[in-house]
Amino acid sequence: MKIPRRTMLVVAALCVVLIGGRSEAKLYEPQSITLSNGMQVVAITDQRAPVVTHMVWYRVGGADEAPGETGLAHFLEHLLFKGTEKVPSGQFSRTVSRNGGEGNAFTGYDYTAYFQTIASDKLPLVMEMEADRMVNLTLDPDEVAAERQVVLEERRSRIDNSPGALLAERTNAALYLNYPYRRPLIGWAHEIEALTRENALAFYRKWYAPNNAVLVMAGDITMAELKPLAEKYYGVIPARAVPERNRPLEPEQISARRVDFAHPQVGQVSWSRRYLAPSRFYGETGMVMPLNVLEEVIGGGATSRLYKSLVIEQKIALSAGASYSGDSIGPGTFTFYAVPAEGTTVEALEAAFEAELAAILRDGVDANEVARAVKSMKASAVYARDSVTAPAHAVGQALAIGRTIADIESWPDQVAAVTQEQVMQAARTILATPAHVTSILRPKPGS
Repeated sequence: MKIPRRTMLVVAALCVVLIGGRSEAKLYEPQSITLSNGMQVVAITDQRAPVVTHMVWYRVGGADEAPGETGLAHFLEHLLFKGTEKVPSGQFSRTVSRNGGEGNAFTGYDYTAYFQTIASDKLPLVMEMEADRMVNLTLDPDEVAAERQVVLEERRSRIDNSPGALLAERTNAALYLNYPYRRPLIGWAHEIEALTRENALAFYRKWYAPNNAVLVMAGDITMAELKPLAEKYYGVIPARAVPERNRPLEPEQISARRVDFAHPQVGQVSWSRRYLAPSRFYGETGMVMPLNVLEEVIGGGATSRLYKSLVIEQKIALSAGASYSGDSIGPGTFTFYAVPAEGTTVEALEAAFEAELAAILRDGVDANEVARAVKSMKASAVYARDSVTAPAHAVGQALAIGRTIADIESWPDQVAAVTQEQVMQAARTILATPAHVTSILRPKPGS
């Protein structure tokens, strides 16, 4: 199962209560320990219901694959459900379901995660099975071959039969000149076809180790209860040497690129533009929070600059917005998107966007816009604890890419400290460059 790189805002890692115009942060307050084998264990206690979400995050993903092996991390994710000597193929999911739970897994560029949500009294059951497949995976050659066909069919249905997904693949390949985010997570079809049992086992033995994993538990569990369980099931697994995640750097980008794609299944033109941007661990990392605020000001909903100008006032777009993805090890992205209104050409829409962007870069954003954006970002975090899964996901994803609990917990202070000047410095640094990729998805003429 593949998920977008932009999983959720950092605000999903905390809950903020606004009191009298002043913000007081009420965090998830995760507790963390490290087992003797190097595995980090985190408990996020929420005892409103007798349910827990159990997640194991591995610090490896699609960007760690060797050239020519695209899709290997995702393929291995599938194969982990093919069983061990103790838990035969398919038995893991059936056991979780039979005990009233649900679970799955997903692969990102920087991590791979496996999760179950289940009644808290059933927690030892899923911990035992998850720990077992961390080290005891057995792969029958026939099942590997069959699962390869499953992944190829997944690619056909989710990518090859989706014009938007095909355009996204080509856009990523144009945006990143050298960084491995340019490769599709699910893999190129011809490389998936060449993946072998030996490829999968080598990747598994290279990266799947307790000292390269984070166990995150959210819900009806305390650290006092979790620690002995973690030591019993995970702490007995020996640590193994894990290689450094050495990735190539992105060269300086100096030119614009365009990807114009027509497809018979497309009924409505859409337009987007993407810029490379700093992330938590790449480039000028101090721009991450200002860029989050800039995203909200420019394209964060019906009150944003783009929506008000292009949709409400000029009426040349049906929708318009922006998104920033900076929670990654490699380069982040800042994206604008819009759909032209009936009677408006995509060229006219693009010209209107460029005029609006030029006005922002020339005149700036005012302090009131920044204040409203910060308030909106904080208010959205009030709902973060409504789900037992969201806390485990937000904290686990952050820790898997190398962030710390202290960094996650300080989010209210980080966003509150963003100034108007910092937002505009980030905007001019990232958005004034000609090095961007414009993508257009069109109906195919005559279709």
